Amino acid sequence: MPSLFVISIKFMGVNNKIREYRQRFNLTQEQLAEKTGVTRQTIIAIEKNKYIPSLELALKIALVFKEKIENIFTYTK
Repeated sequence: MPSLFVISIKFMGVNNKIREYRQRFNLTQEQLAEKTGVTRQTIIAIEKNKYIPSLELALKIALVFKEKIENIFTYTK
C-alpha cells in the first residue's frame, strides 16, 4: 500500500520549498517538527516529496514561515 501512495504523489506533481525556507529561517528539521507538532521523520518525508501534508499541517508550516501555502507548496502537471 505505501508504494501506491508514493506513486500517486509523484503523479500529482506536488513540490515544496520547505528545505529552502528552513534554511532562510535557520531552522533544523527537528525545530520545524516541534513548531508544527509532528515528528522530524514527517518533515523529512515532506521535504523529499514522499508525503503530502494535510491541509492543517501545510497551514501550520506556512504560518511558521509567515508565507502563503502556495509559495511553499506548488502543483505541477
